[in-house]
Amino acid sequence: MAGQKKIGVVGATFLVAGNMMGSGVFLLPSSLAKIGTASIWGWLITTAGALLLAFVFAKLGKLSPQAGGPYAYARDWFGPYMGFQTNTIYWFANWIGNVAIPIAAVGYFSYFFPILSDPLPRCIAVLALVWALSFANVIGPAFVSKVQTVTTSFALIPILGIAIFGWFFFDPAIFKGAYNVSGESNFGAVSSAAALTLWAFIGVESASVTAGVVENPEKNVARATLAGVFLAAIAYIASSSVIMGMVPNADLQVSDAPFALAAANAVGGWGGALVSLCAFIGAAGSLGGWILLTAQSAKAASDDGLFPSIFSKINKDEVPVKGVLIVAVLMTLAVLVTSTSATASAQFDIITSAAVVLTLLPYIYSCVACYFVVERSHTLAHTGAFWALTSITVVYCLWAIFGSSGSIVQYAFLFVLFITVFYPFFSDERRKQRLAKFNPSGTARATTN
Repeated sequence: MAGQKKIGVVGATFLVAGNMMGSGVFLLPSSLAKIGTASIWGWLITTAGALLLAFVFAKLGKLSPQAGGPYAYARDWFGPYMGFQTNTIYWFANWIGNVAIPIAAVGYFSYFFPILSDPLPRCIAVLALVWALSFANVIGPAFVSKVQTVTTSFALIPILGIAIFGWFFFDPAIFKGAYNVSGESNFGAVSSAAALTLWAFIGVESASVTAGVVENPEKNVARATLAGVFLAAIAYIASSSVIMGMVPNADLQVSDAPFALAAANAVGGWGGALVSLCAFIGAAGSLGGWILLTAQSAKAASDDGLFPSIFSKINKDEVPVKGVLIVAVLMTLAVLVTSTSATASAQFDIITSAAVVLTLLPYIYSCVACYFVVERSHTLAHTGAFWALTSITVVYCLWAIFGSSGSIVQYAFLFVLFITVFYPFFSDERRKQRLAKFNPSGTARATTN
């Protein structure tokens, strides 16, 4: 790809931060209100875990930058089956999670058009965003990066505005009065909050997955990963803390636009309108980056023969157009299946919980791969330190799974087992065996995509 069409370090940083902040925080206050202000402890723990994950992906991006991210690392260090499994899980997690982004955007736009709070109009508006940003990806990654750089700036306005100025309207009594309303023990409540808040940091691997379209990936992937997570973490903790002291818990639980509600309570309707508009633009824009990430992950696996060949088809700008359109179709189906949810917040909760659980397994594989990558090029002492760091990160990921909904974890486990039956269709060993069986003359023939 021509150099001028690749993403620089600033664009990659905004890709990471935008993929997280574009949707991660805008509806979470409503979800976390069902737990209470004890969820702040979940934010702090998740931030520590996200920074550990950021360090892992930054190290991988520096020592072994590869298009495909978690898939590529699992393939290289665990073999083709684990690569296939990781890519399939990661790909499903991404396009499922992508659905939460336009849901968040439309939830905020309902501030101007309350009819969008009804299931059918909300469904139509969400689908319109899905297809608009899918076609934006067809234009190319550089265009998507430029769009996201602008829209992330809009996303920062309500997040930082509430985080900074919201303290003038903070009521300690509101904050303390809803410490744990979940009905669980404090440990259970914090564990649940940690699982929910991890959604806000999903995207930490964005720069590594799209390394193929990043300039100077050996340096810029690591820089963009750490800078993007650091920027998002500060904004998350400050804004979430203050909003729970600005809006009564009962109102926050049922809101489809919690940041707008906080602004409206503080300064009136104009504040709610401004926040809603900025949140809508920020969330909608981040969808473009996530569609790019999903398509690039599938393309990397398809190039290796571990995913259907249609995903590796590219246009003159090296964009996997058919892969992008397939993702758009699947997202459309996911929107239709969950569209009967009473509120955008309820629909958001279902989508994000499933996406987080599925994403954690590829994260765990990436942590172990990081150890192998470091061992290859560092001293024994340095390798030992990284073993400890990656082990702690794995424990954090397992704890996040523990805090997730039991039924979602159960279905995710069954899904991981189910996809095993499809591996023979992408096994290089099977292709060689079939070649030997049906072409005994040994005539040379392509066995990979």
